[in-house]
Amino acid sequence: MDIAQLQKQISTAGSGAQSMPPVDKWDPPFCGDMNLVIKRSGQWWHEGTPFTRAKLIALLASVVKKEGEKYFLVTPGEKIGITVEDVPFVIIDASLDEASGLIQVDTLTGDSVRISKEHPVEIREFEGNLVPYCHIRRNLWARVHQNVLYRWVDQAKQVKQNNTTALHLSSGDYSFAIGTFKE
Repeated sequence: MDIAQLQKQISTAGSGAQSMPPVDKWDPPFCGDMNLVIKRSGQWWHEGTPFTRAKLIALLASVVKKEGEKYFLVTPGEKIGITVEDVPFVIIDASLDEASGLIQVDTLTGDSVRISKEHPVEIREFEGNLVPYCHIRRNLWARVHQNVLYRWVDQAKQVKQNNTTALHLSSGDYSFAIGTFKE
């Protein structure tokens, strides 16, 4: 996969700097696997060496596609398999937009979304613990980093149901749980 060619294809695929390539519409032939791993920590590694260029990571993150349980980097002309240890994105920051009441989350790769029905949060198991994940785009999810989760725990409202208490947050009219505990 030639990086210069990829940049050109991506820049012409959208109508502006904020446009995401329409990878869900691309169905190129499979060209094999690449020794690229997105670690649990959100770090990108190629052939045992971590990527250090944030712009390159953001560029590659924009062409990640998930089919079934497998992840790929895709262009209109090729599809290359990659390894993702958990999910491709990690949420490293969150803030409340006072005007809209929506919580905006930012990923390590530069994606920003506002939590809503279109970008829901769900609880999943990660390394033996239940943690929140947020839908970022298409069928790609991001795990909420523990630093963001700790802030959310401080902000959450307790909702009691039977012998369980759930910690809830609201983003606009969308309410979501970030965890539960038994009393």
